[in-house]
Amino acid sequence: MTVTLRGMTWEHARGHGSVVAAAEAYRAVAPDVEVVWEYRSLQAFADYPLDKLTDRYDLLVIDHPHIPIAAVEGLFAPLDGTGHDDELELLARQSVGASHRSYSYAGRQWGLASDAAAQVSAFRADLIDAAPTDWDEVIALAEEGRVLWPYKPVDAFSSLVTVASGLGEEPMRTPGVFLRAETLGSAMAVLRRLAALVPRENAGWNPIQVADALSEGDRYAYSPLLFGYTNYSRPGFRMHRLTYTDIPRSRNGARGSLLGGAGIAVSASTAHPVEAIDHAFWLASAAVQEGVYYDGGGQPGNAVAWESARTNADSLDFFRGTRATLEGAYLRPQHPHYIELQNEASEHVTAALLGELDDDELRRRLDDAVARHLGDDIADTGTARTAPRTTEQETSA
Repeated sequence: MTVTLRGMTWEHARGHGSVVAAAEAYRAVAPDVEVVWEYRSLQAFADYPLDKLTDRYDLLVIDHPHIPIAAVEGLFAPLDGTGHDDELELLARQSVGASHRSYSYAGRQWGLASDAAAQVSAFRADLIDAAPTDWDEVIALAEEGRVLWPYKPVDAFSSLVTVASGLGEEPMRTPGVFLRAETLGSAMAVLRRLAALVPRENAGWNPIQVADALSEGDRYAYSPLLFGYTNYSRPGFRMHRLTYTDIPRSRNGARGSLLGGAGIAVSASTAHPVEAIDHAFWLASAAVQEGVYYDGGGQPGNAVAWESARTNADSLDFFRGTRATLEGAYLRPQHPHYIELQNEASEHVTAALLGELDDDELRRRLDDAVARHLGDDIADTGTARTAPRTTEQETSA
């Protein structure tokens, strides 16, 4: 008798094509298991109540900030202690930066890093010889009108975290404080200058829109901060290929980029926990990630795929070119209320970049959001607690 597993992911070759290709290959591994994937737009997937998704689907591709609230509410099945602990140890060693750790909470593992990403840089090698290496060079190229930068709220927030971390202070590590005034001012000075030099419509753009614009015309040649999409670095995906590279260096080098990516989780409500967990571990394994998952359009979360000569040759060294950034990426606070904080704070950052808030008011609002949503648990270790869950979530990939 065939067991059918239903999965939900997001609408993009990276999110959907990858898992569909893997599901087809899985029939040769487990002939009695069929995995059927559905998808929603990235924002629709983020906004849909998570408990409704876990009621309907066995497998979910999720953003790691959802892990704490899902754990608190018992929505995902823990993956440790299920007969796969040796594989968990191996996947931890094969993690790209903190990707694997980002799916753990309260001493349990609630997801596997099937996709790894952070804010990186992208450029057109046919238009400029090399990407800028620091922020002075970025601004100089922006003054020539050659730069795009997505700064819709969640991306503006991510960029503020990235730039501030590069300057030497990681945001949200002190109770009630988003950033010290000096660091916030220095980071916002960089971002305000950049916002003034890129097209105004970038205030509503996401990384996919910027990648599309970079790859389809010849006017713009570079973006300093956007979540990487290896699809754009491959032959035939768009008119022109993008070369991805590490973020502009600052005081901490290429460290501090906000960690994104996606993971595979198993619903606690599944009627087929053994089969669903087995498939999740298979999907996250090195051979699958480097092979059929990548070939289906995926952006692997396994370091073996990032080190592969084959995947790098096919993608203009996407993985080698951004690996330092991923290894030094910033992990957001693991807290049940974090997404509420991010949603609120993100709007304030874009408003400030549009000239609607000065730095003092921005800092006051950001500090207030940290105090209200995170309390004293900034460096949260995963202590379970009861917490309401927001259904209006922004996500980053």
